[in-house]
Amino acid sequence: MSTSVKNTPQSTGGSNLAMSIVGFVLVLALAFVARWAKYQVYGATLPFGIPGKVLEYPLWAALIGLIANGILKALNLHEPLKGGFRTELFLKIGLVLLGTTVSFKTIVTAAGGAVLQGIIMVTSVYFFCWWLAGKFGLPDTLKAVMSTAISICGVSAAIAAAGSVLAKKEEITYVTALVIVTALPLMVIAPLIAGALNMPETVAGAWFGGNVDTTAAVVGAGTIYGETAQQIASIVKQTQNALIGIVAFFLALYFTTVVEGKKEKPSASIIWKRFPKFVLGFIAASLLYTFGVIQKGDGATAISSLKDWAFCLAFVCMGLELSVGEFKKMGWSPVIVYLIVTVFNTLLALVVSWVIFGWLFPPVL
Repeated sequence: MSTSVKNTPQSTGGSNLAMSIVGFVLVLALAFVARWAKYQVYGATLPFGIPGKVLEYPLWAALIGLIANGILKALNLHEPLKGGFRTELFLKIGLVLLGTTVSFKTIVTAAGGAVLQGIIMVTSVYFFCWWLAGKFGLPDTLKAVMSTAISICGVSAAIAAAGSVLAKKEEITYVTALVIVTALPLMVIAPLIAGALNMPETVAGAWFGGNVDTTAAVVGAGTIYGETAQQIASIVKQTQNALIGIVAFFLALYFTTVVEGKKEKPSASIIWKRFPKFVLGFIAASLLYTFGVIQKGDGATAISSLKDWAFCLAFVCMGLELSVGEFKKMGWSPVIVYLIVTVFNTLLALVVSWVIFGWLFPPVL
C-alpha cells in the first residue's frame, strides 16, 4: 500500500515561513559583509582626494545586495527566499530611530534658512515633477511617489508617499532604484563642482542638502567638502525630512477625495488608514530627543547603532529586490522625467542655497 502526502495550507505556510527566515538570515549576513567592506576602505584615500569614510554602509549594502540578487536568480533561489527581504519594514524602523537624532528645537532656533530653503525646494520641485510626469502620461501613483522622492529625501519619502496613495510595489522599487543610481554619482560630483565654483562651505552644504536625494549621500558629499559643509548639509536634509508627514497627509487627502472620489467615500478614517504611521513614530522620537528624554550617552549610542543596522538591512534588501524586468515594463518615460527633474532640482538648489545661506541668512558658526 502506498501513501501520498499532500501539501496542506499548514505545511505550505510552514515552508514559506522557514524560507522567509532563511531569507532574513541571508540579509543579515550580507549586512555584516557590507559593514565589513565599509571599514576596509574607511581610512583610505580614494581618487580625487575623496576620503574612504564617505563610502558609507548604505552604498556597500545596496551594491552587495544587487550582486546577491543576480546570484540568487541564477540559482533559482530568489523567489523562495524573497519573503525575508523586507525593505519597507527595515526602512520604517530606521526612520523612527532617526527621529532620536533630529531636534525640532535646533531646526526652529538655528536653521531658519534651512526651513525657508526646504519649503521653497520641496514645493517647487514637487509640483514641477508632478506637472512634467503628467506630460509624459505617468500614472498618478507613480507621479506621487517620484515627486515626493525627488523633492524631499529619496527612499524614505517614496515609502511615505507610496503608503498614502497605495502605489504598486514595482513603482516603489523603480523609484528607489532611480534614487540610488542618481545619488551615488552626485555624492562625488557635487563637491567637485562646489570646489570649482569656490563655494563657501555653508553654501555648499546647503546645496548638497537640497539637491542630493538620500541622507547618506548628503552626509557623504558634505564630508568630502568639509566639516562645516557636512553640518549644514545635515541640517538642511533633516529639515526636508521633517516635511515627509505633511506631504504624506496631503497626498492621502488628495487621492481619497479627488483621484478615488468615485470609488471610496472620503472620510477622516480613510485618510488615517492611508497615513504612514511610522511618520508619527519619527515625530515622537524627535520630541523625546528635543525635550531631553533621550540624551547623548550609551543609550543614544545604542539607538544610533540600531538605526544604522536597520538602514543597512533595508539597503541590502533594496539591492536584493531590484528588478531589471520592472524597468523594462515601465519603459524609459519615468527615467527621462526623473533625470530632467534632477537637473532642475540641482540648478534650483544651487541658486536658492546661495541666496539664503550666502546672502539672506548666513549662519553664524
